[in-house]
Amino acid sequence: MSDQVKELAASAHQAFQAGNYQESLKHLDALQELHKDDYKIVLNRAVVEFYHSGQTTTGTLKQALTSINSQVHSSSEDVDGLDDVENSVLYYNQAVVHFHLRQYSEAISIGEKLYQFLEPFERFAQAVCFLLVDLYLVTFQPEKALHLLAVLDKLSVQGSNKNGKGESNSSNKDQKAEFAAMMEAAKSRMHQFRVRAYIQMKSSKACKREIKSVMNTAGNSASSLFLKSNFEYLRGNYRKAVKLLNSSNMAEHAGPLKTGECVRCMFWNNLGCIHFAMGKHNLGIFYFKKALQENDNTCAQLGDGSSGQSKKFTGIPMCALLANKRYELLYNCGIQLLHIGRPLAAFECLMEAVQVYHSNPRLWLRLAECCISANKGGSEQETKGLPCKKGIVQSIVGQGYHRKIILASPSTQNSVYSEGQSAAIPVASMEFAAICLRNALLLLPDLQAADNKTENGSKLSSSQSGSTESGSENSDACSGKGQEADKFLSAAPSAPLRKQELENLRCSILACSAYVALALGDNLMALNHADKLLLQSKVSGSLRFLGHLYAAEALISLDRISDAIAHLNPENVVDVSMGVLPSEQDQGSDKGDEPAESSGKQPPLCYPSSVTSARAMMLFNLGSSYCLRSEYDKARKCLHQAASMVNTKEIPPEAILYTPCWGVYLELQNGNTQLALQIIKRNQLLPPPLQRLSPDSRKKTLQTFQLVQPIQLPSPFTQVQRK
Repeated sequence: MSDQVKELAASAHQAFQAGNYQESLKHLDALQELHKDDYKIVLNRAVVEFYHSGQTTTGTLKQALTSINSQVHSSSEDVDGLDDVENSVLYYNQAVVHFHLRQYSEAISIGEKLYQFLEPFERFAQAVCFLLVDLYLVTFQPEKALHLLAVLDKLSVQGSNKNGKGESNSSNKDQKAEFAAMMEAAKSRMHQFRVRAYIQMKSSKACKREIKSVMNTAGNSASSLFLKSNFEYLRGNYRKAVKLLNSSNMAEHAGPLKTGECVRCMFWNNLGCIHFAMGKHNLGIFYFKKALQENDNTCAQLGDGSSGQSKKFTGIPMCALLANKRYELLYNCGIQLLHIGRPLAAFECLMEAVQVYHSNPRLWLRLAECCISANKGGSEQETKGLPCKKGIVQSIVGQGYHRKIILASPSTQNSVYSEGQSAAIPVASMEFAAICLRNALLLLPDLQAADNKTENGSKLSSSQSGSTESGSENSDACSGKGQEADKFLSAAPSAPLRKQELENLRCSILACSAYVALALGDNLMALNHADKLLLQSKVSGSLRFLGHLYAAEALISLDRISDAIAHLNPENVVDVSMGVLPSEQDQGSDKGDEPAESSGKQPPLCYPSSVTSARAMMLFNLGSSYCLRSEYDKARKCLHQAASMVNTKEIPPEAILYTPCWGVYLELQNGNTQLALQIIKRNQLLPPPLQRLSPDSRKKTLQTFQLVQPIQLPSPFTQVQRK
């Protein structure tokens, strides 16, 4: 380069550093006249114009970088194109744009390739490492983030050692001293990154050490108080976590235009998560709604570009593109509403969230659970004026002596939502629940194929270890090799699903699928799902219990009563626990999602509380099966044995609806109309002691029985509803 070119380049750089972007553009125009084909000048001009606009022309910058990329005739996947450090700067800028547009996969792909060329360029290495650490934490890969933080520590030590050697070159001394100062200033940021990584890993001891360093370096700033509150939340100190959050609300912090974060929105969201963990779900939904209001106010101030729907992303700074948290908050609201028994409201929230997180199988399961809960009859139906008494009574017709009670039937419960509509229309119907469950199953990977692939990969790496040993250190440090082997599937906005969680999730989806198929009258499909559930290697005791019940009900509907009796053997029930590891119970709690199949709290009422009550319920169903085969003596024995094993208060309403019916059926078969009448009047499982009644009272009793007989008699088989 000539002296004139060097002088113009230095002047453009100095003007850019001073914030005089108009002057910098003039120098770049002069350089471009001298070197019209130099893409580096075009790159610098695009960056200066971006800063001159106040960092609001993100779409224009992205188009310029793509055009320059095409001009260079290389891509981020072409490793040879990264040999030049200037090409690395081009791709780094592209990765930064991808990060702020939430295109994390593309940004990580570019950043990991840039990582291979960091050693000669220490300052550039720091920028790339910090970007990758942020990307790994956003995508829930804390192990990889910790590896890169260790690399940053090494760079800091190397820079300090080189500065202490006292080299004669003064320019090198100044450059290394500046690098050392930058690393010293970045220590607080590195401590915060470590805390975030340890929180994601649920590592309390390591996190406690780093929290002290954060408080020493950053003080009582909003970010440090948020991290400490999250740490206390992880330890279960919810009151202290709330206290720290209240302190952070009083701390000074920049607005979303500068940081891209709405602190008030995060404050209300975190309060909602804490109260969710405390079991105060109504307070939790209150705080989540406050967070949604704050988020909407922030988006209104920033403009439409923050919602991510604008193609040009103009009008607001690039960092503010990440300020909108609407879909994460809707996810939290949906899970919270599902817990407090408002499935229709939860369905609306989750349907909006699934538009963004459509690849999350757990979210599709939650949508199906909303449909199931909405069609079982509950508080929401009662508020709408639908007659419902514990989900048993559907309606009452007539008056006086002509009054009759219509009992609810599973086959008609969802007609309110789905009659005359396509199953693909997103409404809370059982047909749509079947579609959601099918999507969830399709999104789950084949664990057996993944295990085989892992074994083959390990054999290949061992056979090629001699030829790749020299280049393995950097790649392992960046990829976190060996520690991410059990991570399988992304489940944004929650943490990724690991192997054991995937197995538990598959079991829950199969159980719900069997229940929905039974409700829709598809007995063959229900039997198929139930059989698959029972074949799972790590199915919990409670879901295995449901699998036997659902399979038996499907077999009875298919007139295969002998096969159903085999499923209803009480000896099949040996455990009714949820069978979920403590580490898995924490998964998703950061987003307010504690799955129904992995909740460590009290199980729903429809689950048996013990093995004894579960076996009693099996005996109730077994007696129903014997009734269908006209083996009334065996059925009566099952009824007496079951009633002696369990307290009637532990039996769910769904079982109470059916069990006395076949008890009445047994007495009527034996001609004991008086005992049958007493069972109905007292809602008993066993007939009361036989009393001698006069012919007149017997006649009156028989007449009363005929007047209150329901229009629809349910099947004698007990149906255990899944909550």
